[in-house]
Amino acid sequence: MQLKRKLLIGAVVSSLGGLLFGFDTAVISGAEQGLKAFYLLDNFAHGFTNSIALIGTIIGAIFAFSPAQHLGRKKSLSIIGLFFGLSALGCGLTDNWYLFLFWRFLGGLGVGASSVIAPMYISEISPSDYRGRLVGLFQFSIVFGILLAFISNYFLKINMSSDSWRWMLGVEAIPAFIFFGLVFLIPKSPRWLVLRKRYEESFVILKALGEANPEERLQTIKVSFEQKKEQEKLFQGKYLKPLILVFLMATFNQFSGINAIMYYAPRIFETAGIAKDSAFLQAASVGFVNMLFTIGAMVLIDKVGRRKLMIIGSIGMILSLLATTYLLNNRELGVSFLIVPVLFFIASFAFSQGAVIWVFISEVFPNKVRAAGQSFGTFIHWCWAAALTWLFPVVAGLANGITYAFGFFALTMILQLIFAIKFFPETKGKSLEEDI
Repeated sequence: MQLKRKLLIGAVVSSLGGLLFGFDTAVISGAEQGLKAFYLLDNFAHGFTNSIALIGTIIGAIFAFSPAQHLGRKKSLSIIGLFFGLSALGCGLTDNWYLFLFWRFLGGLGVGASSVIAPMYISEISPSDYRGRLVGLFQFSIVFGILLAFISNYFLKINMSSDSWRWMLGVEAIPAFIFFGLVFLIPKSPRWLVLRKRYEESFVILKALGEANPEERLQTIKVSFEQKKEQEKLFQGKYLKPLILVFLMATFNQFSGINAIMYYAPRIFETAGIAKDSAFLQAASVGFVNMLFTIGAMVLIDKVGRRKLMIIGSIGMILSLLATTYLLNNRELGVSFLIVPVLFFIASFAFSQGAVIWVFISEVFPNKVRAAGQSFGTFIHWCWAAALTWLFPVVAGLANGITYAFGFFALTMILQLIFAIKFFPETKGKSLEEDI
């Protein structure tokens, strides 16, 4: 099957919400020390400032369900672009800490909503044979956004004598408003159109997207929406299995320690004794490796399946986290080696959890509860992300706090490996109308 132009435009443009997601979450790693100094923050207030956007993602993930259902996926994505743009401008221009918190919170709403709606939209326009790779574009855009943020932070840090943190946060307005304009070019979700009983429009879009048998697919989608009313409720016994799977998936994702590295990479390297400019450059290398191995996962995810990637990646994360913990606890061995296990961890994460989570959450729930299920999974993901990001500066301030944190992350990944081997279902090649 050849990918149609309209399908590619829809998948690529909507995945740019992931680029803003990645940029917004990673850019704080370069700005956080400048913020602490400018606003005179203690460790607790500093952690809260860094995590306020993630608190916004929790709210965004919860309430994304409503606009996604009533306004549609396309209109919701345009609103998300507007939120990102206004947030970037506000953060870069304000001198008031409370206003800064508001603007970062607004950007967090955009992150939370995009992490629900963009992969949902891509999964709903994609044929099953290509769904893993096309939804994987969202994860690729996230890691590309992270890389852009790290590179941007590095060059702004070495070229700006003061207030570089303002430019780091404000420059996001450029891609945000570009995304806002491009969303108007993408098609509506055919499954959302069926939900609104706009069958003729859905048929036309299914055909334009390259569906082999649009009449049959339209009928299958209609039947999935015409089941009994009580099936619209997410929290009932029949959906217990996907709820538990998604809860564990989201929990393991954050307890891997990925956000500790993405948000505090320069701080971790500086704490280990690496010079500040080198720490920012090594943080940029984290973003590059993240992107490289995400591409590899996208190529393989529809061939080898989600489960195998999770198993391979879990083993890699366990080994790399244990090595990182050892080096942090034995710094006399040379801190310059620290970048090696950190990059190995990033590669393992990108190849497994990073690539699989958004694909899995977008396809594990049936049509009638997909929006609610995706909101639930994303809500859990961002709850843990906010908690860990808020607490990490507090833990890092303790004696050997960073070392103990990485040891804890390694133990959690051992549990993830057990989960991947024993309980993780394979969703490769299944239509969105099939049960797992």
